[in-house]
Amino acid sequence: MSDAHPLRSRRPGLSAGALIIAVVVLAAIGAIGAWLKHDVPGQSAEPRTEFTANNPPASLPAALTTGQHLHWSRCTSPPTARTAYDCATMKTPLDYRKPDGKKIDVALIRRKATGPNTRRIGSLVLNFGGPGVSGVNGLPERLNQYKPLLDRYDLVSFDPRGVGATIPVRCGKTAAGTGYAGPDACAKHSGALLPYIGTSHTARDLDLMRYLLGDERLHYFGVSYGTALGAVYAHLYPTHVGRLVLEAPVDPTEDLNEEQLSQVKAVQAAFDRFAAHCAARIRHCPTGDGPEEAARRMARLADRLEKKPAPAGGGSNLDADGLALTVSDHLVLGTDGWSPLAKALTALIDYNDGRPLSEGADSIGSADRAATPRGSSRIAQTAITCADSSLRPGFERLDRDEARIKAASPVFGAAWSTGVYLCYDWPFDGERATLQVNADGAAPILVVGGTGDPTTPYPGARHMAHALGDGVGVLLTAEEEGHGTYPQYRCVKGAVDQYLRTGRTPAPGTVCRGSMS
Repeated sequence: MSDAHPLRSRRPGLSAGALIIAVVVLAAIGAIGAWLKHDVPGQSAEPRTEFTANNPPASLPAALTTGQHLHWSRCTSPPTARTAYDCATMKTPLDYRKPDGKKIDVALIRRKATGPNTRRIGSLVLNFGGPGVSGVNGLPERLNQYKPLLDRYDLVSFDPRGVGATIPVRCGKTAAGTGYAGPDACAKHSGALLPYIGTSHTARDLDLMRYLLGDERLHYFGVSYGTALGAVYAHLYPTHVGRLVLEAPVDPTEDLNEEQLSQVKAVQAAFDRFAAHCAARIRHCPTGDGPEEAARRMARLADRLEKKPAPAGGGSNLDADGLALTVSDHLVLGTDGWSPLAKALTALIDYNDGRPLSEGADSIGSADRAATPRGSSRIAQTAITCADSSLRPGFERLDRDEARIKAASPVFGAAWSTGVYLCYDWPFDGERATLQVNADGAAPILVVGGTGDPTTPYPGARHMAHALGDGVGVLLTAEEEGHGTYPQYRCVKGAVDQYLRTGRTPAPGTVCRGSMS
């Protein structure tokens, strides 16, 4: 399932720690030298031992499995990865039903573990959401979020099919420079690729990646859309499941339009909680005395912007749909985004200045959340979503679904309702209406959901844990606002890190009490 606007993106980020070294004069040279040796990125104090797996994916030619080796070398791009990271390409079949046919290159990036070989577990493969997010660009951007795990894992990410350097989808060019000239242009420029970029194909790439990385089982951390990829992998390869974390999960029981409806209700509920807080705690609250007044003020503001958009900096303007989308971007940050949102709305309402709202939303891609950064590909989002979803409704259902979504949210409904047309005239059939994720026989999988998530609503976490199967899906609930809870909340971070380090899940039904308790 997808995050393409107005189906909101599912996103990620940064945390930092301080290091203080006290050195006595007589031991200064030796102590500092030892510290430098230990802290060199990607190096540990002893020679590195490479792991080897003995369970290659079935039905693939030996040239792709035992005959293929990942040749890691210094990354040339992005610029943030030119030191301390390794890059490689992995050859996979374009079509797994024809494994001896056309091959494609999947772009990989790695940050080597820094801990001793005796403690290294293997590789932890990361997917940051989307669909449409480059893992090659994303790992350097979000390293600090996962850096404490480097003592036990190599951190690995990749560009999924259709994204970045892995068979990128091309859909022509438009006057606006978006590069998306419609479904027919996608078929014209990338028609040979579009049937093979869905989540199930990328999940098969993951299993070959696991083997070439030297792991008998896949250790994986997926956020938002990344949970769909991880869950589909578990369904296809239950005996190859290692330690899988699915954070801010999508709902595997909903089709694309049902997901739109659930999401718009969740973002409206998050806005209502912001409005109640604003009325109670923020002086001169721009949304008034509570959620009902907030809805009226936002409606008047949207009507004003529809008639005359506000300047938003860089030559851009903010219209009614832009208002809804940028407000929702602030809500993904949970309570951390509430004060900046109030200030930005004040600037827009009182001074017709859309810059604080737009610029604040633009910066959110680098925040410590499971949110899709602005660098994600709208084209890839659409193409992967429509490759996954078989939903191709006629006009009668489209009209009905559009009306339901508009009615579900006075603030966000109009902007979200256009999402029902996302795959209407897509030139290829999609795989299925809903995700197939049952993974009977797999090792326990940790599913982490936040009760105040405005992007992947909390009921989806419960449904995901149940759909994975009895004894497989283990639900950890965080009573927190925002899209994504790791690593910013201590309780969640402790439980997730313990699972990734030891394989022990929290007790079923564990709840991390927080801002919504």
